[in-house]
Amino acid sequence: MGKLFYQGHGSYRLVSDQGIVIYVDPFAGSGYDLPADIVLITHEHPDHNDLSLLRQNQGCVVIRPETILINGVYGTRSLHEIVIQAVPAYNSGHDKNKCVGYLIVLDGIKIYASGDTSTTAYMQDVLSKEAIDYALLPIDGFYNMDPQEASACAAVIGAIHSIPIHMKPGALFDRKLAETFVARGRLILEPNDEIKL
Repeated sequence: MGKLFYQGHGSYRLVSDQGIVIYVDPFAGSGYDLPADIVLITHEHPDHNDLSLLRQNQGCVVIRPETILINGVYGTRSLHEIVIQAVPAYNSGHDKNKCVGYLIVLDGIKIYASGDTSTTAYMQDVLSKEAIDYALLPIDGFYNMDPQEASACAAVIGAIHSIPIHMKPGALFDRKLAETFVARGRLILEPNDEIKL
């Protein structure tokens, strides 16, 4: 059974049953002790792409928008029996051509790593039909959607569990804000919390 370790802000780590380590948007908190096999960068803002925090195993693959979103086409990679599909992510502060989210299939579990975004048509048109197990959604209301909009997105996506992330600017976590996010199967993770997927 895979694991998800929340580091804080928009950063988290996934580990598959086979021990494959994936970091998503490294920047915040701790938990960078396991060498990376895959690193997923949703966009090139400095609070999402600090590769200096982690060690990379030989053959580590770093996926960023410029390598998986080419000429408007969202790509898919299969690595270590893990499927990673880029999906749209954007809002007024995040250029659609330079930002992505990821749909990750790990050990048969589907995880939606939204990146920095607000509501997208893709959520209704595609993600709602994907039978997603875990959706991680930003709720800061400053750079991204606020908790109310994120709650509406969670309802559309229909994941079994929805996890609020990327809260107050400059903060790893804000429980008061997280509690205002409403979703079926809501999970509130504090930094250094780990769950089995």
